[in-house]
Amino acid sequence: MRISANALGPAYLIEARVLFAAMSLLVVAWYMKKKLDFSAHTKHFFIIGLFNTALPFLLFAYAAQTLPASILSILNSTAAIWGAAIAIAWSRSLPTLRVIIGLISGVIGVTILVGLDNALLPAGSGEAMIAGVMAACCYGIASNYAKHAPKISSFDNAHGSMWAACLIVLPLLPFMPIREMPDVQISISVILLGVVCTGLAYLLYFRLIEDLGPPSALSVTFLIPLFGILWGYLFLDEQVGWNTALGALFVIGGTMLVTGFSIKKMLASNRKVKHEY
Repeated sequence: MRISANALGPAYLIEARVLFAAMSLLVVAWYMKKKLDFSAHTKHFFIIGLFNTALPFLLFAYAAQTLPASILSILNSTAAIWGAAIAIAWSRSLPTLRVIIGLISGVIGVTILVGLDNALLPAGSGEAMIAGVMAACCYGIASNYAKHAPKISSFDNAHGSMWAACLIVLPLLPFMPIREMPDVQISISVILLGVVCTGLAYLLYFRLIEDLGPPSALSVTFLIPLFGILWGYLFLDEQVGWNTALGALFVIGGTMLVTGFSIKKMLASNRKVKHEY
């Protein structure tokens, strides 16, 4: 996204991303002889496609024009914190002390990213930060909706929502034109972003949820900032400020608190799945 966002703009980048993802999932569906009944769950696919794909992808693509990959990855990982906060508002229940501390920790982490060490960030980063936070909020909305949504297989959810996202983003293309024709590096980046980082990633993630359950699958959330910071440093020559590392620690710690994640629970879940197999 960092490589291709400025050249393609948010709309064309995300339309290409979800289209390549949808096509790759279509190939998998054909190979596995899985038929997608899109018309039977059109409303559901469009809701998931909007809040779990199109809108957050567009917001992150907008933010990627300005922010380094490390900051984007940390903002992305606040999705679980947003999910917990929205769940509390949705159910009108009182949060536990653990959840309150986790929410505060997440806010502190984002505040550190936004408010400190601004010399490392270019002009216009404020709006990009807001877009990244709003994108993570969309994931929180989607996760809460999914709890009350029709029971559909994880593969159909991934496949159907990608085609819905294609249709949602399509009308935006005339209003956000391409700024320059993509070169080989940008073209490869977009294809990999769609096929590997979206299509294949959705398959792996939903399979983790089915096999290990949400708590263990959620452990990937804690790896997003680590790899975002690492790849940005190694391949994009991005500086890693002390605020980035400190903000990441607060966000990861807050995510662990609000989700009730623990290594002990994850290992116990893994042992249970292995025993069932």
